[in-house]
Amino acid sequence: MFVGTAEKDSRSLMNICFVMKDEYKDKEDAFMEFAKNNGMVGIKGHRSVGGFRASTYNALPKESVEALIQCMKEFENQHT
Repeated sequence: MFVGTAEKDSRSLMNICFVMKDEYKDKEDAFMEFAKNNGMVGIKGHRSVGGFRASTYNALPKESVEALIQCMKEFENQHT
């Protein structure tokens, strides 16, 4: 359901950018609301690019990344 957006040699070590696959584009607003309701903040992508962006700076605990992964999996299970 989700795919990365950056070219391999242009990927950030601090930000994970991703979008919905084309067939799920209509679910982006629903995912944003779902993520927000599950404690995810600040994952909206750049205003000119869209999609989503998760900042994973070194002060972010591993559990936060795992929570985002779980949130994405739960959403996918409910909407596919």
